[in-house]
Amino acid sequence: MGAIDEHREIGVRSLCAALEMPRETYYRHRRPPRVSNAAVKVLPQRALRVQEKQVVLETLHSERFVDRSPAEVVATLLDEGTYHCSERTMYRVLAGAREVRERRNQTRHPQYAKPELLAKAPNQVWSWDITKLLGPAKWTYYYLYVVLDIYSRYVVGWLLAHRECAELARRLVRETCERQAIDPDELILHSDRGTPMTSRTLSQTLASLGVGMSFSRPHVSNDNPFSESAFKTLKYGPGFPDRFASFDHALAHCRRFFSWYNEEHRHGGLAELTPADVHLGHAEHVLARREDVLRAAFASHPERFVHGRPAPRSLPAAVYINPPPQAVVASVMS
Repeated sequence: MGAIDEHREIGVRSLCAALEMPRETYYRHRRPPRVSNAAVKVLPQRALRVQEKQVVLETLHSERFVDRSPAEVVATLLDEGTYHCSERTMYRVLAGAREVRERRNQTRHPQYAKPELLAKAPNQVWSWDITKLLGPAKWTYYYLYVVLDIYSRYVVGWLLAHRECAELARRLVRETCERQAIDPDELILHSDRGTPMTSRTLSQTLASLGVGMSFSRPHVSNDNPFSESAFKTLKYGPGFPDRFASFDHALAHCRRFFSWYNEEHRHGGLAELTPADVHLGHAEHVLARREDVLRAAFASHPERFVHGRPAPRSLPAAVYINPPPQAVVASVMS
């Protein structure tokens, strides 16, 4: 900047071009610094002065007014021929002194942490929930309990009952853990905060099995997406009736559905493999066979594959409930 000021007779344009400096930069540095309006705060003429605010506070703190509202204080003083300020200004003065708050004891909801769960193999994280199936008459329901492995999407256990019950949930979870040979400190069971899920009966059973517990936040369906997705597949599938004629009708439908879901349903989140393929360890063999077929197809007609030799989709390395930021996901999967 000094060199330009010393040789201004040559011309600012020429000097800036020679120094490869925008002229706007030169002129901006020559302008005097602006004084921020926030630094010079002008007190409005109608505002109370410091001494007047202190008088208002002392009045409100006095023994006769300490337990009365600003509206009552203003009215009482007006009746006595005195006016300090309006009711709203009294509230502003109190707020400035941090003396305005809710006096009643209000219920304060706890802050629920967002669950973040990771599964890299079957039987690491299970999700479970209960849904209603409509019975033959109005207000008649059957309750379907479903336990799902989030990595393989395999339904590891289910139960149909006439009611929601903590004892039934306890029995289902215990029998499912025994059937899957779950070792202590190996599994986390995730659910919403329904009564059977948070019951002491189930909590004690999980503690005895060494199974961890995880809960969704209230009214947040995204915290339990795998169970919600499985129920949607059930209820929007072909053959699902508006109402079930009887308990046996509902039970037969569920048996057919879960057999199909585990053994035949090709899941989009599993590279179009079935949950049984992934859960029972057959995924690598199935994907290898697909690769052999694609390799043979490419060898026969390479001109049909404009992007080169095709490859089958691969399984995700990890499955999450509420994944962490992308950088963390990448580091985990690498």
